Amino acid sequence: MSEDTLYSSGEVEEDFTFNDRVAEVFDDMLSRSIPYYRTVIDGMAQLLACRLPGGGTLYDLGCSTGTTLLELCRRLPERQFHYIGIDNAPSMLDKARKKSAMFGKRTVLQFIQDDITSCPLPSASAIICNYTLQFLRPMTRQAFVDRIHAALPAGGIFFLSEKTISHAGRLNRDFIEIYHAFKKQQGYSELEIAAKREALENVLIPFSLDENIALLRHAGFDEIETYFKWFNFTALVALKR
Repeated sequence: MSEDTLYSSGEVEEDFTFNDRVAEVFDDMLSRSIPYYRTVIDGMAQLLACRLPGGGTLYDLGCSTGTTLLELCRRLPERQFHYIGIDNAPSMLDKARKKSAMFGKRTVLQFIQDDITSCPLPSASAIICNYTLQFLRPMTRQAFVDRIHAALPAGGIFFLSEKTISHAGRLNRDFIEIYHAFKKQQGYSELEIAAKREALENVLIPFSLDENIALLRHAGFDEIETYFKWFNFTALVALKR
């Protein structure tokens, strides 16, 4: 795993994008930037074991280097799920395919290059958006979630993990400071944290927990619950009636 030093100089040459340079260090970036990432996947695996019959098809929209699907594969081998990851970044998918081959999972894992806002989702039993929705333009998010609801069968499951904001201003500032302290504990410098924040400013636009739940309710999901929360990071599960 290559170490993430993309912003070590403190210089920001362009807005954050999922290019070759990011793909090369993405796994390290993920593990050091998203608190309790694997705990969220653990919860997801447990809920899938509770609710999804064996042999179902899971889609990961915005799958990046395939970590989420590989981890679920490892945790749920007996369920014989079929896993499909979709992303529009060729360099991310190249990494995902290499990792699935390395771990001997090519027969159950499939990675497709496509636009997650318009790609077909045939036979979907569960759909995952792990820190993906926050990168879509806010005005497009309701239509995106509506399409996910329509693609799922009765009893289908949608997992949504997002960086969130709080409308309680003082607490939101506290949450941001606590998150920056977490990143420093992972070895990032103040300079790197500031540069990464600048690069993401116009790219990653978080909603509040209430706003994300409103998207789900408007789409038609009637059972919605937070199954993990750490300050400004939230994981939700939603069931289709």
